Amino acid sequence: MEESSIEESVASVIEEAKEVQEAVSAHISKASSDEEPLRQRVRRVDSRIHSLRSSLDSLLSNKLIAPSLADKLDEDLHKARCIIVDSEASSLLPGHAQGGFLRMFLGPINVRASRKDVQLKVKEEYNSYRDRTALLFLLFPSTLLILRSWVWAGCLPTFPVQMYQAWLLFLYTGLALRENILRVNGSDIRPWWIYHHYCAMIMALVSLTWEIKGQPDCAKKQRGVQLFLQWAMMQGVAMLLQNRYQRQRLYTRIALGKAKRMDVVWGETAGVDGQLWLLCPILFTLQGFEAYVGLLLLRTAVVGDVSEWQVIFCGVLLVLMAVGNFANTVQTLMVKSRFKAKMRRSKSKQRLN
Repeated sequence: MEESSIEESVASVIEEAKEVQEAVSAHISKASSDEEPLRQRVRRVDSRIHSLRSSLDSLLSNKLIAPSLADKLDEDLHKARCIIVDSEASSLLPGHAQGGFLRMFLGPINVRASRKDVQLKVKEEYNSYRDRTALLFLLFPSTLLILRSWVWAGCLPTFPVQMYQAWLLFLYTGLALRENILRVNGSDIRPWWIYHHYCAMIMALVSLTWEIKGQPDCAKKQRGVQLFLQWAMMQGVAMLLQNRYQRQRLYTRIALGKAKRMDVVWGETAGVDGQLWLLCPILFTLQGFEAYVGLLLLRTAVVGDVSEWQVIFCGVLLVLMAVGNFANTVQTLMVKSRFKAKMRRSKSKQRLN
């Protein structure tokens, strides 16, 4: 290619790049102007749904509408809400404000996806992260306890335990970040479960400063670490069961229009009747054991041989998390119980009619 021809080609490319840039800018400007009326319309429909729900609750409380009809209309309004939030229209609704946790790690970056398929990929990645970590949550502490008995003569070395505590800090930080991003994108994660992971992050960070003492009398000095590892094993079992049973139930609820596609499962949720008999005893047992481990840590710090402040701090946090988990689980079961009672009343009225 000659000097003059390549010079003309470069000039041509520059002009073409300018034209493309102008065309894209015009397209974005037009799209923004077309989007504003749609945004107002979506928000108007969403506001009407909330207004009709308030009117329905008022009529029901004043006994001006039949309960069976009120239940049907409430379910229809819930489906209408799901249609809005489960479509591309959800990007035009106001989102949850980004909290300080996201700003601390990511800065003032908008993490809300503008397309529904991108939001769903965020949820799929969250579920995949939980699946990957649930098995490790069970295997890591059980491996440490087995090696303690068979290889390390009842005395845990410092480095493997600190590796595990560092992994816990990474795990809970990753969960908290993902859950905050899901909440910004319309998921219904309860705030308590995010706060629960904040507490777990703090506990893992404090545990990294926990001095792992060895011989002599290693069993007494490491009693707190051993109890914590036992609780972690039970937590791993609960996570595996929740991933297996509750997610299957959530997919059914989404198909029936009773849940949003961005909703996720966590410790406060429960499955269908058959699954309740399996999951609820495990959840309550886990929460009771969590409080028991916390109290034992406090007892070990007060009357035992291990009196470091880290033991007291982790004991208090475990008790607080156990109480919060129990309260939220009971609250969810009460909501489910009221919903089932309402459904039974509706069916009985339909039979009478």
